Amino acid sequence: MPKLYLVRHGQAAAGWAEDPDPGLDDLGRRQAETMADALAPLGPLPMLTSPLRRARETAVALEHRWATMAVVDAAVTEVPAPSDDLAERHAWLQMALGSTWTELGPRFVSWRTMVTDLLLGLREDTVVVTHFVAINAAIGRATDDDRVMVAPVGNASVTVFEHDRKVLHLVETGAPDAPGSPGPILPGTGAPGPVAS
Repeated sequence: MPKLYLVRHGQAAAGWAEDPDPGLDDLGRRQAETMADALAPLGPLPMLTSPLRRARETAVALEHRWATMAVVDAAVTEVPAPSDDLAERHAWLQMALGSTWTELGPRFVSWRTMVTDLLLGLREDTVVVTHFVAINAAIGRATDDDRVMVAPVGNASVTVFEHDRKVLHLVETGAPDAPGSPGPILPGTGAPGPVAS
């Protein structure tokens, strides 16, 4: 079965209420490097990335190690907010994270289906650099959980799935992050990765 490594982007330089498309801050760049050190021995593998800057900049760390380019795919971008107004986007996201997909309605159920169907269509081991809600959508589908937020996957953490073309199987959930955390959990070890300086 293909193994999928879903990487949440590193810490962004701004939040949903401040910038529609921020890049990484210094910590986010260090997180991306730590993630790339952990995944580098597995590849080179095919890579997909969200078109948003924070995801693209996270993918660069692996692109350098594998001398390859990630394919930019809008199907793994951030969940679409119903408004472009930054304050409204932020308020909507806070509400959405406490909701279920069913409560959010057909537009968002369709978005979740688009993300997870894309993952089920991948035929080989692949790294996908994406976003918190997209990773949670995949975890929810794999565990039959309708909540929008199922797991607090941290920045630059790696959530691992396998699939048989019909069903996603959750292998390992990415580690949550916290101030001063030692970095992402290395896939298959349950142990924190080294701090990138």
